[in-house]
Formats: sequence, structure tokens, C-alpha cells
Amino acid sequence: MQTQVSGHQIEITPALRDKIDARGERLLRRFDNVTSLNVVLEVEKNRLANRAEATLATGGAILHADAVHQDMYAAIDALFDKLAAQVRRHKDKKATHDRDDIRNLA
Repeated sequence: MQTQVSGHQIEITPALRDKIDARGERLLRRFDNVTSLNVVLEVEKNRLANRAEATLATGGAILHADAVHQDMYAAIDALFDKLAAQVRRHKDKKATHDRDDIRNLA
């Protein structure tokens, strides 16, 4: 899996990159069909908030999530929780459709 991390008005520190890599590895354990992950971290000075966005490309879908929080690490955690839920739904949907296809062949 290719992981690309970029920042808008924020420097990507090794600690932030390690946090993203660790959470990305957890995601890979659940779903092995991930081809790339693009994460954008942004500081919104108007709202005094941190924003984390991610686009996850899989074999059959492109999933997108974002999260806003006052703490960047909390925003990253919320982001990956949302991505994990989307991956779980995508995986369940794919498994259900595969079972339906097998039943239709019989």
C-alpha cells in the first residue's frame, strides 16, 4: 500500500507520520485489498480546529472520510475510525453480493 501524507499550513512531524502509519497498518489487517492511502492534514485558523482528510483506494471502490477536532491526534483517530467503518461496510456489501452471485449460478 502506498501512503502519502501532506499538510496544509502544518509541518508533518515524524510523530504524526508514525500515528498515520500505525493506524493505516491496522486498517490493512482488516482489509487487504487497499492500494493507496492519501491523507491531508490541515490547520483551520479561523475555527481553531484541526482537520484530517483521507482517500482510500481499494480494488473496487474509492472511500473518502474527514474529521475535525481541536487536537490533531484526535482528528486522526476519528478519521481512521470513519474509514474503518466504511471499509467494514464495503467488505460486507461485497461479501453479500458475492454470495448472491453464487446462489444465482446454482
